[in-house]
Amino acid sequence: MRMLRGLAIAGLLVLGLPLVASARPAPAPAAPEYVIGPGDMLHVFVWKNPDLSMDVPVRPDGRITVPLVQDMQAEGRTPTELAASIREALAAYVTNPVVTVVVKAFAANDNSAAIRVIGTGVPPKSVPYRAGITALDVIIAVGGLDAFANGDRATLVRREGGMYHSYPLHLSRLLNSGDLSDNVRMQPGDIIRIPERLF
Repeated sequence: MRMLRGLAIAGLLVLGLPLVASARPAPAPAAPEYVIGPGDMLHVFVWKNPDLSMDVPVRPDGRITVPLVQDMQAEGRTPTELAASIREALAAYVTNPVVTVVVKAFAANDNSAAIRVIGTGVPPKSVPYRAGITALDVIIAVGGLDAFANGDRATLVRREGGMYHSYPLHLSRLLNSGDLSDNVRMQPGDIIRIPERLF
């Protein structure tokens, strides 16, 4: 069991990105904006310019092409950030363009966006990401915690700024007492690691 747990952490390090421990839990109340990824289908709307408005997929290289704007980076940006970049690019052709970007469909086959639950206390499972999904939603989706899972020593592993950061989660407290302070909003690619309870 402990060997499997070590292999899971080793897998993160193989990616070439260090795992950074943090004593501060992930912020619970704030819902992070969705970050665009390859395979997402976007609707770019330019007000009063129907010829510039269109649905466009995010290519595997993370870029999109819309009228008058070619090869703009979309991956890793929020819809609001992408809309601002398109607006800036269109300003050379359109007077005061008003641009909105809406994610119409999420990449169904993008495994990098899935939320994974691993550890010695639970069978490894993967949960598809959707906007607004929380830690409680994920734990319910995987069937809850069994008697061998040490939910209050769980950790959330999240990639931020090119590094993996680890935050404590108290999942047993969340499930049993209704304390929602650990019901964090999940992000694409998050990992929840649940250790085994020591009897």
